[in-house]
This record gives sequence, structure tokens and C-alpha cells, in this order.
Amino acid sequence: MPRQTRGASPLLGVTAVAATLGATGFASATPAAAPAIEAPDETPVVLSADPGLALAARIQQQADSQRTAAEESARLQAAKEAEAKAAAKEAEAKRAAEEAERAKAAALTLPVADYRLSAHYGQSARYWAHLHTGLDFAADTGTPVMAVGQGTITSAGWSGSYGYRIVETLPDGTEIWYCHLSSIIKGSGQVTAGQQIGKVGATGNVTGPHLHLEVRPGGGAPVDPEPWLQQRGLNP
Repeated sequence: MPRQTRGASPLLGVTAVAATLGATGFASATPAAAPAIEAPDETPVVLSADPGLALAARIQQQADSQRTAAEESARLQAAKEAEAKAAAKEAEAKRAAEEAERAKAAALTLPVADYRLSAHYGQSARYWAHLHTGLDFAADTGTPVMAVGQGTITSAGWSGSYGYRIVETLPDGTEIWYCHLSSIIKGSGQVTAGQQIGKVGATGNVTGPHLHLEVRPGGGAPVDPEPWLQQRGLNP
């Protein structure tokens, strides 16, 4: 049997191993390339919303919007109502003030508190040149003389046979003459009913101290003061 060469066997073994490794993919010394890793996208990814949740969100948004609109409408309505109430209250207060002013203007009072009637309208006497043109309130000299009603003093001073006289004009144009005064306290301007404007005297053509009162509607001819006062709730 022929002898095998000792040196040939190891070479054959290495060659065979190398061939085997090459066939199985592990013979190469170069490492395999790593798989590429993509960088994350910096743009946020919007996930598709659930249709049911989106619908619920829209319904809630509409409800919130309607509630806000309703609250705003209620607020505006309340503001309008408050404004209307305030305007009505102001108008009522204005009407009340006007009525009070009219009542005050219409209120009358007798010109003298402590007196006796000494002569009436239309009377005649030997010391009068004509029939008596007024109503005489006999009282002590210095007795307060009050304005019959609210009005304006349009004249005050000496007036011949009338002595010291005050002429008051009422809002309707009626003139009230206060005659034979001993003194004039209010000679001009506005006066109210019951305000003292002078004092009883005996100046001018008189026989004793008294207030001669005349009533002249529209500043014209005198009328009888008694029924004029009675028609306004006064009984001299």
C-alpha cells in the first residue's frame, strides 16, 4: 500500500475549511453594513381624530356659543329694562315736581291773618270819588301783609290816593294790588303764597289803618275780590 505524503494533508484541510467558510458567508473579514436609520420628521404628525369625538366637540362648541349669545342677550335685555325703569322713574319724579309746582302756584292765602272787613267792593262813601274798587281788611298798623299767591312783584312804591302800594302779578296775569301800606318789605322779584311783603298802614286817602286789596284779571279793570277768593277756596 503506497505511503501518503505527510506534508500534503494539512494544506488540504485548510483549503477545505476556507472553502466551506466562504460558502457559508462567514469567510469574509469585512463586517456587514448596518441598516440605515431615518431621522424623525420634525413636523408634528396629526393623527386622524375619531369622527364621533369630532362631532361631539363641534356640538359642544355650538352649545357654548349659543349659551354665550343667550347670556349676552339676557345681559343687554336686563340693561335695557334697567334703563327704561330709570327713565320712567325720572319722568315720574319730574311729573310729580311739576304737579307740586303747579299746586304751589295755585295755592292762595288771605293777605292778613288778624283783621275785620271794613268795606266791600262796589260800596259808595262820601270820601270816595268812585265806587269802592276793592276789599278792605282793617287791622292794626304794622300787621304783616302776605302775598296772596305765588307770583312776581312788578311794582312797588308811592301811588297817590293808594298810598304805598305793591302790585303782584300771578302766573295767569292777574294783578293783586296791596294798598295803604305803612312799609314795603318786598319791592321786586318772585314771591310765594304767604310770604310777607309789607305791613298794614294808613297812607294815602284813608280814614284808618287797613289793607285795601284789589284783584285785576289780566291787569285790567278790578273785580270783586270776595267771590274771586271764594272760588279759590278762601273765605275772607
